[in-house]
Amino acid sequence: MSIYLSTAYLAPIQYFSKLVDSEDVFIEACENYVKQSYRNRCTIVSSNGVIPLSVPVEHRSGAKIPIRDIRVSEHGNWQHIHWNAIVSAYNSSPFFEYYQDDFYPFYHNKFEFLFDFNEQLRDLLFRLLGIDCSIKYTEDYKLDFDSGDTNYRDTMSPKIDWRETDSIFLPQKYYQVFEGKFGFVENVSIIDLLFNMGNESRLILRQTGG
Repeated sequence: MSIYLSTAYLAPIQYFSKLVDSEDVFIEACENYVKQSYRNRCTIVSSNGVIPLSVPVEHRSGAKIPIRDIRVSEHGNWQHIHWNAIVSAYNSSPFFEYYQDDFYPFYHNKFEFLFDFNEQLRDLLFRLLGIDCSIKYTEDYKLDFDSGDTNYRDTMSPKIDWRETDSIFLPQKYYQVFEGKFGFVENVSIIDLLFNMGNESRLILRQTGG
């Protein structure tokens, strides 16, 4: 059985739940870029509640551009904004100080392509989470899937309620810095789990059912 996922920027916990114990995972490298998706956005929990972070890209309206060719835009000093938001949200979390140096270069070095930026971040998260999963990249855009294959490329989206499309995923409650203010917030970016729970994150991912 193979699992198909899009590339994603600091993907939600649901996304990583599919990776923690999987052996046959493909990340889509041949699709056209899809706007308003996890490909270039994530959500974190801050003192002001849940906030979205979006990587600006160079993309003409209506144009069909392969995901690998999507360039990161330098518009709006986004790296500085994202890093400040992450620091503000997680500076008081138990493990942010331990991991912050690993993430710092992604917000202070230049990256040309969104796909490369995302995948280097995912590689880092695999290392920090202890996920030993061999990722393959698609060589063409697949429309027909074999029996037993699971396609999450478009159903895992900030515009779709995961409760309606993924009955396997069972989010687990864990410590969050602002839970007393907002209650527990499910299925936000994987960094929320990592900065709050550290090396227990992989165990929690396994408990989600994948």
